Amino acid sequence: MEETGKTELLQKIDDYNEVLVNFSNVLRQENQALNAFDVDAVSALLEQKSKLSLAYRTMVAFFIKHQEELKGVAEGVKEQLKHNSLELEKLFRENDLLLKTRMEASKTVVGAIVDATKMAAVAQATSYGAHGTYAPLSNRNSAMAVNRTL
Repeated sequence: MEETGKTELLQKIDDYNEVLVNFSNVLRQENQALNAFDVDAVSALLEQKSKLSLAYRTMVAFFIKHQEELKGVAEGVKEQLKHNSLELEKLFRENDLLLKTRMEASKTVVGAIVDATKMAAVAQATSYGAHGTYAPLSNRNSAMAVNRTL
């Protein structure tokens, strides 16, 4: 490998390591916020997470394209890259699990609220029945709106 090509590759590896470390830090913060049910903190990290995600994908694509050149890099550099990559992968798995759990919990809470609302509507409401007299409200045909951004 020629010297300028090797220098550029080492610079790319440094950049990639920086992306890996920064992305790991953001995921660590997001995971802590998810554990604490701190929606505001999770929202605040979204833009930074999106930018790092794009940078990460770009870097991965570069290294997939240049796999042969990576073989000539010093073992210490490879080990650092591997360590940072494995740490990020671990945080990705934890983040995925936390996000799925929180979304499922939100769905369950919203479902319980909707069910309770329907039951309250049936218990307290009346409507005209088939014979033109007041009758208990049937909620099978009732409309209800739910704000899913809770």
